[in-house]
Amino acid sequence: MSIATTDLYSLGLDERDRLNKELGGGIPPGSIVLVEGDYGAGKSAMSQRFSYGLCETGQTVTMLSTELTVGSYLDQMHSLDYEMVEHILDENLLFLHADIGDSNTFSDDDESDRMDLLKRLMDAEVMWDTDVIIIDTFDAILRNDPKFEALVRQNEERQAALEIISFFRDVIAEGKVIMLTVDPSTLDEDAIGPFRAIADVFIELEMIEVGNDVRRQISVKRFAGMGEQVGDTIGYSVRSGTGIVIESRSVA
Repeated sequence: MSIATTDLYSLGLDERDRLNKELGGGIPPGSIVLVEGDYGAGKSAMSQRFSYGLCETGQTVTMLSTELTVGSYLDQMHSLDYEMVEHILDENLLFLHADIGDSNTFSDDDESDRMDLLKRLMDAEVMWDTDVIIIDTFDAILRNDPKFEALVRQNEERQAALEIISFFRDVIAEGKVIMLTVDPSTLDEDAIGPFRAIADVFIELEMIEVGNDVRRQISVKRFAGMGEQVGDTIGYSVRSGTGIVIESRSVA
């Protein structure tokens, strides 16, 4: 059953691209969004498009990046014509850099707690105060958390995911949205399975060979609480000076 589009967190930019329309008018509050894609598929560009569009439509956003500093993030956003400086100054966007292995990651805890990344993530209260929280890339945190890794080695993948999943459920119960980007090639299938199972919106970013060209495609695997009709497959590209461009519903 569709819900009113006024109840959704609009991704905006309707004049620039059709992404918001193709995704049914936005993301339902109280959702976990999982975006999967191999290296180069466009996960970071998609998370950047989400963060800009959400800020433009009046939502507050936390962007936690395991790869970009605030300077490189702003440079990349500028190259896509997603100008975020004013949104940061106006506190519409909180940008955090998770330097994996840095003792200052997430908080100023003791060195002994340095690599307990999931605990530090959950304890960083300020990042969960916004309407939408984007973690790009979440698999880097999972892979570098020793407790998660140890449980996976013992074939206790679901137990490893249980605590963070329970925390995510508490967050979205307040009407917030959590978006996770993941490279599935870096995690065991059983380790990523629990996150796929709890995702309200599950999207795969794929690179499809068409003749001599390689095209990008959004494949919508699940979309609970959609507004208008959501396309199953949406062709797109990432262009310097333009950002995300919707090419067609399918590149097949």
